[in-house]
Amino acid sequence: MLNALIVAGVVFFCLSMNELIGFSLLWRPIVVSPLVGLLMGDLQTGLIVGASLETIFMGIINVGGASAAEPGLAAALATAFSIQNGSGVEAAIVLAIPIAILGQQVKTLIYIFWNGAFTEKFTKLAGENKQKEFVRLHFFVWFGWWFLYALVPFFAMYFGSTAVESALNAIPEVIMNGLNIAGGLLPAVGMAMLLKMLWSTEIAVYFFLGFVLIAYFELPLIAVAVIGFIIAIIFAQIDFHFNKISNRTAPAAVVEDDGLSQEEEDFFA
Repeated sequence: MLNALIVAGVVFFCLSMNELIGFSLLWRPIVVSPLVGLLMGDLQTGLIVGASLETIFMGIINVGGASAAEPGLAAALATAFSIQNGSGVEAAIVLAIPIAILGQQVKTLIYIFWNGAFTEKFTKLAGENKQKEFVRLHFFVWFGWWFLYALVPFFAMYFGSTAVESALNAIPEVIMNGLNIAGGLLPAVGMAMLLKMLWSTEIAVYFFLGFVLIAYFELPLIAVAVIGFIIAIIFAQIDFHFNKISNRTAPAAVVEDDGLSQEEEDFFA
């Protein structure tokens, strides 16, 4: 019962706060899983599961109707089941992928039926310029939406991983096979989506530098991150010095230009 309340509370806090205070990324697995692990007394498992799931869901950003999966719910339940049952990261990932896909559909359905029910009321209050009532209704709908959604992990934890696995086993095998294959491709797809957004010919050399450092020199990720940080500091210092020099020389150039006679201007023209 306590674990169910913990997981439901984390899901409610992380996902609802992300909507309330802006795109804070509190719903990402790298945040949700360690928090669940900390509250359940196994921070190390939370960090391991969170990092593993973040790699899988790294390229997934739900914007408007373009919604693929819900990593926050999946991370919370996968971490909790991994700690509770003593299973490894592999088992957590197997559970996380279908939970994330189904969780997104549940969240969308709650949004349609719960939030949609108050659309006319919002329109009426806006038309009557009742700002206080509008704000109160906004927070009421916000709380209700995420409270209903937090019931999903609560009952999942309450009935245990066995019940969740039974529900997942009821899904046709062909669909589960497709989900497993997609889950195996998700890390590569996530990295590809990030590269598509970040790729530039000006910074391509750093991508290949990182590839060489890991593939051929077999450096750990922390070492590569430190090297990248050092390179960023070096270029920041170079830019700072160039800006400092240009600020010093700009006024002098103006003075010299003002002091030129007509003959000198004609000569240099």
